[in-house]
Amino acid sequence: MVKIRLSRGGAKKHPFYHIVVTDSRKARDGRSIERVGFFNPVAKGQEERLRLNLERLDYWTGVGAQLSDRVKSLVSEARAQAS
Repeated sequence: MVKIRLSRGGAKKHPFYHIVVTDSRKARDGRSIERVGFFNPVAKGQEERLRLNLERLDYWTGVGAQLSDRVKSLVSEARAQAS
């Protein structure tokens, strides 16, 4: 099954997440099919907190990819920002 989920990067105590399309059987930080955005939970000031390619996200959900719970909330936040 294809999933859209977070893949962790960044340093210790300073997380940074890529939002990736991947096979659900792969490891969390393993090989992914495509990166569709990023999420920076510790963004301060003018730093960008969230960026998503909504067109690619719509494509992948259209062909059957499932969103993780956290990614669902981030997508709704991104759609609210876009409006």
